[in-house]
Amino acid sequence: MAKLKILVVDDESRMRKLVRDFLVKQNYDVIEAADGSEALDAFFADQSIALVILDVMMPKLDGWQVCQEIRNYSKVPIIMLTARGDERDELQGFKLGVDEYISKPFSPKILVARVEAILRRTNQLEQEQQVIECNGIIVDKTAHVVSIDGQVIELSFKEFELLTYFIENKGIALSREKILNSVWNYDYFGDARTIDTHVKKLRSKMGDKGECIKTVWGMGYKFEA
Repeated sequence: MAKLKILVVDDESRMRKLVRDFLVKQNYDVIEAADGSEALDAFFADQSIALVILDVMMPKLDGWQVCQEIRNYSKVPIIMLTARGDERDELQGFKLGVDEYISKPFSPKILVARVEAILRRTNQLEQEQQVIECNGIIVDKTAHVVSIDGQVIELSFKEFELLTYFIENKGIALSREKILNSVWNYDYFGDARTIDTHVKKLRSKMGDKGECIKTVWGMGYKFEA
């Protein structure tokens, strides 16, 4: 399965490395560029780039110029990074066709979550990741089958959806309300404690790997490989 490619553009090498390391951990290929000119060269040299993370303030060509040039030829998703929290900047970005706008400093985990949300929204992540794997746990979303260390385990529909949601959001603390809204959807009016019951059953069926589902006291759960 081919990895999705992400172009990271920032004139600070430390920032590029930080973003790259987090994206690589999530199984993305990362292409780097240190200024606007390099960014355009890299983008037009590789037609398979799935998303661009683009800093605003850069030498040679700034982020706005790069964004505008890319938009003349492509609808590839673009996330803009800026150290300036100016509303006018944000409005200008959206007028140019920016998909997401994140102010520095930011949490790399949140950035990765935004990347994955945009790729799902543009149907790229789903196309690439019908089968997801983490720590010996393989989830086949097409066949609706889960195996752990090569052994298929029987899960109910909601248990399957819950495990899939945990793995797709691994490393992120998820509140019970967020889990309820995402897995049970907004039309569910029952007690949020139903999640605790499902998590307990899911952990039991997963054996030792059930320990990957950590309790975040007073909040909810987090999946850690």
